[in-house]
Amino acid sequence: MTTPAKADVSEETVGILEALSRGDPDLMATGLELRANWEAKSGLDSRAYALVKIAALIALDAPPASYVWQVGTALAEGATPEDIVGVLIAIAPQVGGPKLVAAAPEIMVALGLTLPDGF
Repeated sequence: MTTPAKADVSEETVGILEALSRGDPDLMATGLELRANWEAKSGLDSRAYALVKIAALIALDAPPASYVWQVGTALAEGATPEDIVGVLIAIAPQVGGPKLVAAAPEIMVALGLTLPDGF
C-alpha cells in the first residue's frame, strides 16, 4: 500500500487523535490514572514495575521518547542506572543483540549521557 487509506473517522476519534498529537494534559492525566490502576493490580512495587516496563520497551523496539519517560520514572521510583543495565543483561537472551544495541543509546540519552563518537 503506497497511499494512505481514506477511512470514515468519527469526529470523536479525530478529536482524541488530535489531543494525543498535542500531548493534551487532560488526556495524559487519564492515561496516568490508568497506569496507576494497572500498577496496583500487578502486585509489583513501583521500582520493579518501572523496570519491567523498560524491558517491554526494549522488546518492542519502542520510540526514543518512550525511553526518556520510562527511564525517568524508574529513577524516580528508586531504580539505579545499574538496575537498568541489569534489565538489558537479563532480557538479552530473549530479545537478541540487535534490540539491545538499538536500546542502549536510547537509555544513555534518557540517563543524560553523551553518546560515543560515531552516533
